[in-house]
Amino acid sequence: MPCSSFFYAWGEALRSLYRNKWMTVASIGVVIVTLLMLGGFMLVHLNLNHITEDVKSQVEIIVYIKDDATLHERNELRERLIAHRALAEVRFVSKDEALRRMKDKLGDVVEGYGGSADNPLPDSFEVRTYEPEAVSAVAEELARYPAVAKVDYGKATVEGLFKATRAVQLVGLMLMIGLAVTAIFLIAHTIRLTVFIRRREIMIMKYVGATNWFIRWPFILEGLIIGLCGAVLPLGALYYIYAASLEWVSHNLMFLSLVPLPLVMAELVKYLLPLGTGLGILGSAFSMDRFLRV
Repeated sequence: MPCSSFFYAWGEALRSLYRNKWMTVASIGVVIVTLLMLGGFMLVHLNLNHITEDVKSQVEIIVYIKDDATLHERNELRERLIAHRALAEVRFVSKDEALRRMKDKLGDVVEGYGGSADNPLPDSFEVRTYEPEAVSAVAEELARYPAVAKVDYGKATVEGLFKATRAVQLVGLMLMIGLAVTAIFLIAHTIRLTVFIRRREIMIMKYVGATNWFIRWPFILEGLIIGLCGAVLPLGALYYIYAASLEWVSHNLMFLSLVPLPLVMAELVKYLLPLGTGLGILGSAFSMDRFLRV
């Protein structure tokens, strides 16, 4: 774009925003409300993913060893588990340690079991996978190993957790797409009113030989300014809302781990700022097509 056309486009965009200040405020308000809702959902979505990943990282497989397994079979099982590429951690738990854990949890209920002789619990290995989603397949494989009596990983709970995670991600994606489409429609409709007011000016410019892009650029820049303003304000509001939420959670729900503020703001800026400016530009571009067909 030539330098003179560039300054002309910016000047026209700023003059249009000032002349139609109430429509400008309405357009910015649409972007603010839309991105504020979207950003609020992103905060919830990011923290749900964080909590879910934290829970998933604690999923483990317990490999129970046959009581009649020989020392050679036990050592061979241990070596195979350590060498398994999908396993990140392998820990041996003796039957005595398992009984101590049970006593810590249940207390007097298991008080009658005093030592190894009357201990009904088997020796076991506790293993964790690098990828929590691989737990089911790895557990089925380990169950076929010699010297393995059975494996347990809380199948119903783990699979329910994974299904819930996928559902949250799908709903989140659909909601974000829906909000983005709604924002484009509302912004385009609002800016179209501005374009409609200036339709005669646009037609005259077309008749005297102005190119479509020469006419379009001021409106695109207008949409960019609207989108940028509409994105920055929600980011500021979400910053203070999330900072206050973190402080409240740290005092009242200390067991709950949330995503740190810098990481959350980095994600919001990465998505909301380009989305806001993109929505403003798209809204302007779509609203121009009808009036450029002369």
